[in-house]
Amino acid sequence: MDIQQPLSLLGGLTPAQFMRRHWQKKPLLVRQAIPQFTPPVLRSELFALAAQEGVESRLVQLAKGAWKLRHGPFQRRALPALQQPDWTLLVQGVDLHNDAVHALMQQFRFVPEARLDDLMISYASPGGGVGPHFDSYDVFLLQAHGRRRWRIGRQKDLTLRDGIPLKVLAQFEPEEEFVLEPGDMLYLPPRYAHDGIAEGECMTYSIGFRAPARAELAQELLVRLAEDAADEGSPLLYRDAQQEAVPQPAAIPAGLQDFARDALARALAQPLVLERALGEYLTEPKPSVWFQPGDAGVMLEGVRLDRRSRMMYDTHHVFINGESYRAAGRDATLMRRLADERRLSARELARASDDALELLSSWCDAGWAHVWAE
Repeated sequence: MDIQQPLSLLGGLTPAQFMRRHWQKKPLLVRQAIPQFTPPVLRSELFALAAQEGVESRLVQLAKGAWKLRHGPFQRRALPALQQPDWTLLVQGVDLHNDAVHALMQQFRFVPEARLDDLMISYASPGGGVGPHFDSYDVFLLQAHGRRRWRIGRQKDLTLRDGIPLKVLAQFEPEEEFVLEPGDMLYLPPRYAHDGIAEGECMTYSIGFRAPARAELAQELLVRLAEDAADEGSPLLYRDAQQEAVPQPAAIPAGLQDFARDALARALAQPLVLERALGEYLTEPKPSVWFQPGDAGVMLEGVRLDRRSRMMYDTHHVFINGESYRAAGRDATLMRRLADERRLSARELARASDDALELLSSWCDAGWAHVWAE
């Protein structure tokens, strides 16, 4: 992607300008970000997705001033009537199930892949919404069908209402108000409060981003470091031949504390162990993701990544779906291109080594990639 090319998606800003001026700083309203936008998922198709096991869905209703929340899957008969007001169906990760939605999300890859999460579709009956709230991550709100009125504000008081199943702000103080029509889009930075109410039947696409908490990231990386440390062979056990008799047996020996500190330092000192653990964590598929094996064999035409595959790289590695591979030279350049472009042509594959072709073939066999005819 040319990050210096102005985009209608960003209201004429280049990706470089948007990231510098707005990303995690201030909202941006774009009228007709996608002109004459036609939703790739119909209402009936969204309802069908919500009925599937392995698809995360939620139903939010406001009845007589009380919020209700239910989790799917939902058969159609379990959903309220279309004419009934004040209800919303939220279907998460639609990009994992629909090629056109996945392609739409690719337009936002001026943000690092490591930060891009998923695309959620919300269907709302007249008056439907989820209450005034804030997200801890960046979000693009693309209006796909109908109209939705958004009120937004820089919220200082983040106190939530007690006793309800949703994270609804107790004292919402809106500063601006917009009505979005199909093709319009609103970007909001993290913790920017917003409340969207459907004006008639409507659908909104939410492109969300990952923002791992520091403690969560530390936990994930330490688990992976521990797995690497366990593979070193016979364990080195703590020894204390010089330990003296103690009058206070509950006191933890300083030598054992030093042993623990050294164990962690040694794990972190392994070459590239932290980088490898991070890349594997960032590309780990979500628990609901599964792949259909197929397309094994030599790729005479080209190869493309499956829409569910997550592929990234750093200076020394290529990562895909939680696996890591050391990469250098011409093959590394080729694999990085596949990660960036999500496909390789037959001409590009002709420059790959036998080892790289064998690896790509194994990914096709696992369903991570597919033969692609240009």
